[in-house]
Amino acid sequence: MKRHSPSVFELNQLVTEQPNRASSDLDTKSALEIAQIINAEDRKVAEAVGRAVPQIGRVMAMVRDALRDGGRLIYVGAGTSGRIGALDAIECPPTFNVASRMVQYVISGGTRALGSAAEASEDSQASGRRDIAKRKPGPRDVVIGIAASGRTPYTLAAIEYARRKGARTAAIVCTPGSPLEAAADVSIVVEVGPEVVTGSTRMKAGTAQKLICNAITTGAMAGLGYVYGNFMVNVHLKNNKLAERGISILQQTAGVGRDEARRALQASGRSVQVALVMLKAGVSRKQAQQRLKATHGNVRQAIEAV
Repeated sequence: MKRHSPSVFELNQLVTEQPNRASSDLDTKSALEIAQIINAEDRKVAEAVGRAVPQIGRVMAMVRDALRDGGRLIYVGAGTSGRIGALDAIECPPTFNVASRMVQYVISGGTRALGSAAEASEDSQASGRRDIAKRKPGPRDVVIGIAASGRTPYTLAAIEYARRKGARTAAIVCTPGSPLEAAADVSIVVEVGPEVVTGSTRMKAGTAQKLICNAITTGAMAGLGYVYGNFMVNVHLKNNKLAERGISILQQTAGVGRDEARRALQASGRSVQVALVMLKAGVSRKQAQQRLKATHGNVRQAIEAV
C-alpha cells in the first residue's frame, strides 16, 4: 500500500516536534545555562530507555539467535537514525572480531550520507525497497528500522519489504502509535519527549537510539560468547594501545603476570581469545583453535570443553 510523507499537520502532532518549555528562551541563556538545560534533558533519556528494557531484551535475543544460525543483523534508517545504525554496525568487527557481513547497515542516500546531508532521499519508498532488496533479506536475518518519528517512508518501505521476504523485523522509534511500530514484529518505543531544539532528533532521540543499538549488539555478542566475563577478548590487536589492552585482559582473566600474558599472546599468533583458552585450559595453540572452532567462537565454552 502506497504511503506518503507525513503532512505538516501530522508532524505538528508528534511529541518529537513539540517545543520544549525548559528551553524556550535558549538563545538568551549563557553557555553554562544552556549546558545545564541540555544535561537536564539528557538525563531523561536513560530513564526512557529503561522503560523499554523488556522489548530491548526481546530484540537482543532475536539478534543473538539469528547470528548464531548464520544470519545477519541489518540496520535501516535515514539521516541521524541511519548514521546511528551505521556507527553500531561499523564498530562490531573491531570490538568483537566478527565478519563485517554479520552486522550491516542500509542508509538513505548511501554511504555518502554518512559524511554529508542526504535527507531528501528519505521520502522515497522505492529507494527503501531497492536498497534493502540488494541485501537479499531472508528468514535467517533480523532487519531493524530506526526512525524517531516512526514515519520515514524510506525506512518503513524497507521494513515492510524485509518482512515480506521472511526476515524478522524490529523498530526503534521515539513516537508511539507509528506506522513503523505497526509494521515490525517487535517494536522498541522510547518516548524521550520534546527536544531542546524543537524537532532536532539528533539530540535526545539520537542518544536513545545509540543506547539501544549498543545494547542490542553487545548483548547479542555476549550471548554468543564473544566476550569473556565483561572483557573484550575478541578485540583486534591493530595498534600498540590494543596490544597492551590484550595483555591486560589476559592478566586479569587468566590470573597471570605480564610476562606470561605477553608470551601467551605471542604463542597464540596475537589472538587474545586463543591465548586465553591456552592459558585457562592448559592446551596448545592448535588445540585452542580447534576448541574455538568447535564452539563457534564461544570463549567460555572453549575453555570448559571436555
